[in-house]
Amino acid sequence: MAPLDGLRVLDLTMWRPGPYATQLLAQLGADVIKVEPPGGEPMRMFRDHFDVLNRHKRGMVLDLKSEDGLAALRELAADAEVFVEGFRPGVAERLGVGHRTLRALNPRLVYCSISGYGAEGPLRDVPGHDINYRAHAAALPPDAVSPEADELPLADMAAATTAAFAITAACLKARETGVGDRIDLGMADVLAHWVGTVPAATRRSGAGPVPGYGVYPTRDGQKITLGVVSEEKLWAATCRALGIGEHAAVPFAERLQRIRELDGAVAAAVAGLTREEAVERLARAGAPVAPLLSRAEMLELDHFRARRVQDEGPVRTAVHPPLPRGAVPELDEHRGQGWRLTE
Repeated sequence: MAPLDGLRVLDLTMWRPGPYATQLLAQLGADVIKVEPPGGEPMRMFRDHFDVLNRHKRGMVLDLKSEDGLAALRELAADAEVFVEGFRPGVAERLGVGHRTLRALNPRLVYCSISGYGAEGPLRDVPGHDINYRAHAAALPPDAVSPEADELPLADMAAATTAAFAITAACLKARETGVGDRIDLGMADVLAHWVGTVPAATRRSGAGPVPGYGVYPTRDGQKITLGVVSEEKLWAATCRALGIGEHAAVPFAERLQRIRELDGAVAAAVAGLTREEAVERLARAGAPVAPLLSRAEMLELDHFRARRVQDEGPVRTAVHPPLPRGAVPELDEHRGQGWRLTE
């Protein structure tokens, strides 16, 4: 049995944040019913995206603008523990599935709304996508450029993960008290909170924050990353592996005063090696090194394969494991099935 076996989740979300949040719940055993509008959600046009976000879910089409569709949705909500929607603020209420309406039918319901800027506040009605939320939350650097198509949508994924955590916490309380909750999650809020935990930058050095921490090009046009911070042992290992042992004994306080010089020495040494050579030398010495991989290289990496990340998700448990890779629902595949029977 997976950790969330028996948790009943109604998923009215589309695109990425909501579907990934409910995917995390489904991977841990929740019974997720994905409710789509007639014709299906727009992401079905991009099956390489849709399929990885909707495994282990069941699917049905309901027209919430019709009396029958709305009645069917409310019937499902009456027996659900979780309801997740990703409409812009006010839309769920206009459709007749707002949190007050559904929680009046089912006081134990945990109702989660995921939107760009949240359901309340001066920006609530402003449209946007990932790059806008990152900009408002100071999660883009001052020299930011337009993202590439394959750039990780940070706000989407951060909000989805936070939503799954918040839903699980609220369900624990609902099961204890018999009273559900309404979760109002703004994607920009999550990033703003993250950024607020990082001290403000006071200077720009032209290098990493400390010598040996950053991205370094290699001779073959690839890149590696190094993660030395204050650790004397890691700095010394890096210097010895790169053939710049004369800097190995420089203490951290002094390294902070010589960032450009020392980081330049690291960069020059790495630039004389191929990516494979650099990783091999640094790893053998015990330095904190990682190659900058492409998506295809990441998918083939033995570490993630051994941990079954793509098949079972990012959560590892010892007693109640997550479910293996599951099926993706075809449009309206599970119409009329209702909830799975649970003991």
